[in-house]
Parts: sequence; C-alpha cells; structure tokens
Amino acid sequence: MPSVRVSTKGQIVLPAGMRHRLGMEPGTVVEVVDAGSHLVIVARAEDPIREFRGMFAGADSLTEALLFERRVERSRE
Repeated sequence: MPSVRVSTKGQIVLPAGMRHRLGMEPGTVVEVVDAGSHLVIVARAEDPIREFRGMFAGADSLTEALLFERRVERSRE
C-alpha cells in the first residue's frame, strides 16, 4: 500500500499507478468521505444517469407491482 505525504496546503498526490488503473484523468472530481478513523476517496461519476442505467435490469418491476396492487384494489371496490 503506497504512502503519500500531505503538503503544507493540505494536498496529496495519488500514485500514478492507482490513477491509471481507476481511469482518473486531470480534472476528475472526487469526493472525500470521513469514515471515522480513515478517509475514503471516491471518484464521482461524470454522468450519474448513464452510470446507473441498467442497474436493476432483470429485477422485478416496481411499476408493474404497483399497477397490479391498484388492479386488485379496484376489483375489491
């Protein structure tokens, strides 16, 4: 695990190998999460909508479940 030093300005340099492996280029926005005893650096998605597209593919449709429940309720009336 590589070590980095915090500069007098509070800056750190991420090791080149990690940046390349994660596809981080100059200008990549990251979030720094305070996890108590350590920090977590997470690259923010450029386009979150595209990033999450298909995330629930193959899962049950909540819309279909809602429509089914509404049909059942209507049949009870």
